[in-house]
Amino acid sequence: MVVLAASIISKSGKALVSRQYVDMSRIRIEGLLAAFPKLVGTGKQHTYLETESVRYVYQPIEGLYLLLITNKQSNILEDLDTLRLLSKLVPEYSSLDEDSICKTAFELIFAFDEAISLGNKENVTVQQVKQYCEMESHEEKAHKLMMQSKINETKDVMKKRASELDKIRMEKGKLDKGGYSSISGPRVIEKTFSDMNISGTGFGSGSGLSGIGADMDSFASKPKGRPSAAATAPGKGFGMKLGKSQKTNQFLESLKAEGEVILEDAQPSSVSSRASPLIPSDPITVTIEEKLNVIVKRDGGVNNFDVQGTLALQVLNDADGFIQLQIENKDVPGLSFKTHPNIHKELFNSQQIVGAKDPNRPFPSGQNETPLVKWRIQGMNESNLPLSVNCWPSVSGNETYVNIEYEASEMFDLNNVVISIPLPALREAPTVKQIDGEWKYDPRNSVLEWSIILIDQSNRSGSMEFIVPPADPSTFFPISIGFAASNTFSDLKVTGIHPLKEGNPPKYSQRVRLVAANYQIV
Repeated sequence: MVVLAASIISKSGKALVSRQYVDMSRIRIEGLLAAFPKLVGTGKQHTYLETESVRYVYQPIEGLYLLLITNKQSNILEDLDTLRLLSKLVPEYSSLDEDSICKTAFELIFAFDEAISLGNKENVTVQQVKQYCEMESHEEKAHKLMMQSKINETKDVMKKRASELDKIRMEKGKLDKGGYSSISGPRVIEKTFSDMNISGTGFGSGSGLSGIGADMDSFASKPKGRPSAAATAPGKGFGMKLGKSQKTNQFLESLKAEGEVILEDAQPSSVSSRASPLIPSDPITVTIEEKLNVIVKRDGGVNNFDVQGTLALQVLNDADGFIQLQIENKDVPGLSFKTHPNIHKELFNSQQIVGAKDPNRPFPSGQNETPLVKWRIQGMNESNLPLSVNCWPSVSGNETYVNIEYEASEMFDLNNVVISIPLPALREAPTVKQIDGEWKYDPRNSVLEWSIILIDQSNRSGSMEFIVPPADPSTFFPISIGFAASNTFSDLKVTGIHPLKEGNPPKYSQRVRLVAANYQIV
């Protein structure tokens, strides 16, 4: 054995971190470390001391000592080389003060173990030690991202279901309180009901609004304004009166708060009206979308660059479903198509026409989109990236200066760009010195979000600089990027629609977008 122990101690001999490479009791190692400051003289230029049993090889680092305890038969030159390597490793994992050393004790011990094996120095560099300790796995990161996306998707489904259950519960509560057992769907409640006598026979499982309707017919013939005495007089022995009491006003206000439509003086016919849903202006809508799955290395190069596209069709009426779509696209290397099983493949491959195998069978209609064609682009390289981001962290004293710059391709104008940089745990927001765009700090997830609304010819490049406490450069990765664009890599578009039956081609609209589904710098 050569190196017996590697330690970091204070000037007073207090052990902050110590890694032993031989069986040694705690009392013995503490005794050796406590005796060291007494042996160090002032004004000496030596970096080692010898006692009867051991040799101390040391180096002062600010207010601390980095210390190797070796046997007296060891090679002093090799020990100095080991000490030099450890002195380079310590600042990579911790600040040179007692609190930081204690907080990062295990990281330092793991680094010492990579540098020293069984008491002998390993032939490694600082960069190799950091790489061995990090043990980064792309597969692990991809698995974690996939699991997180599943968790988020499940949460969204749960929130949606909970919202639906709350709505059902509220509707049931209103029916039970008010007795409107035969009213379903959106309801319009008029304040003028409060001035009318409503017969008790009007409430029931089958009669619905029969009692209300009788009074409303008489009410409709009278001019607007103050109700007559006959309308407001109480019924003789039956029925009930909805007066303008405080309880009624509170009920109407609560309905307003819950989103119900309250009309002040509406005509009676509006009671049976229904809110019509918004209908798209065009009977046919084509959606063309490409999703990016990109993982870029921080030092250059691309781990993964995958483009997946979809052409989806929405037809509102069955009569408009007897059509064929004429498409065209740019000739891109690595582009391959897949069509829906019900699409005529030969017609698509020969003439780029999307049509059904059975011409007598229309495309599905309704509010949902039907995917007809999918494609994929592989083999793209770094020069095809829509957006490149470089991160340059540098430690200076007790601060880390982080410079980030982006450079966008001429191919796309990018909208709603968000660059998310992970940060170490902070007590307060980072200090942003300069930025092209806007920034927001998320303390819960310890993420700094850099937002640019639009990247076009006027701002193809930009930068941001911010300051945080000392941190390892790998803390600021992986950087996640989100954006959208109005054109795609394949440049696929619908150039026309051919009706299969007589008549003019139906009107149509198409939406084209490129989105970053998973875009990371690792």
